[in-house]
Amino acid sequence: MGLRVWLAELRAPFLLLTPDVVAFGTALAWVRGYFSPLLCAVTVLGALLLHMAVNVLNDYFDYVGGVDLHTKRTPFSGGSGILTAGLLNPKSVYSLGVASLLGGLAVGAYLALTVGPWVLALGLVGAATAYLYTPVLTKLGVGELSTGLNFGPLMVLGAYYVQTGRMDLEGFLAGIPLGLLIANLLLLNEFPDVEADARGGRRTLPILVGRPAAARIFAAVHILAFLSLAALVASGVLPVGALLGIVGAFPAFKASSGALRHSEEIEALVPFMAANVQATLITPLLATVGVVVQGLLA
Repeated sequence: MGLRVWLAELRAPFLLLTPDVVAFGTALAWVRGYFSPLLCAVTVLGALLLHMAVNVLNDYFDYVGGVDLHTKRTPFSGGSGILTAGLLNPKSVYSLGVASLLGGLAVGAYLALTVGPWVLALGLVGAATAYLYTPVLTKLGVGELSTGLNFGPLMVLGAYYVQTGRMDLEGFLAGIPLGLLIANLLLLNEFPDVEADARGGRRTLPILVGRPAAARIFAAVHILAFLSLAALVASGVLPVGALLGIVGAFPAFKASSGALRHSEEIEALVPFMAANVQATLITPLLATVGVVVQGLLA
């Protein structure tokens, strides 16, 4: 019972995104002749700790701010429900969030000593975003942007840098399609929480422009994500094998069409939120597979 509760608090299924994105950045380095299994494992650990911090601290700040008392939870939004159910002590949850944050920074410090200082700089940006996301960034209206930037270009660049020791612009650009998809993952998950988030002082996109307009932006961002993936391959920034990630456009299309039709019907949105998660996970996974297969056949 205790372990299940803590795993629910961590929102463990959502943590799959992190090794998915790190693997893509690592594969880009591998196909260029750089790969250390140990550094890859350490990078995944550090990134996972920061991702855990985001999930836990978001849950804590939403609880103490009263947001979670008014949310209508879905499998993909509304927090873990652990604190509102009284299953864990809020102070313990906050302590876990801070400990995860410090653990991620400790891993970043180790990698900085092993590889170079830029990895710690990227880690500090991630840590600051993790802590400030709920109390500050969402209230400034940049929650989607900061999430997409951190889990997309910066995480891909970080994984690439750890392997190569090089801060290439290409490493940053390679993460743009993933960043767009991850920003969209957050965007659709915000639809059910509009009323609760507004009461908590948040300024999410569905609050600022309304759900129907946000649904149109959501669909446009999906189109931009896959067009940018194709453009990066065409320009030589990404290997041709990364085009396998285009398969993610199928669940993305399902998610977009559903959001456009049912933007105000929260229960009807749930299957399309699931398709959105699939698109976000499948795209970097298949892009990584495509890059690796291309490297093996070269």
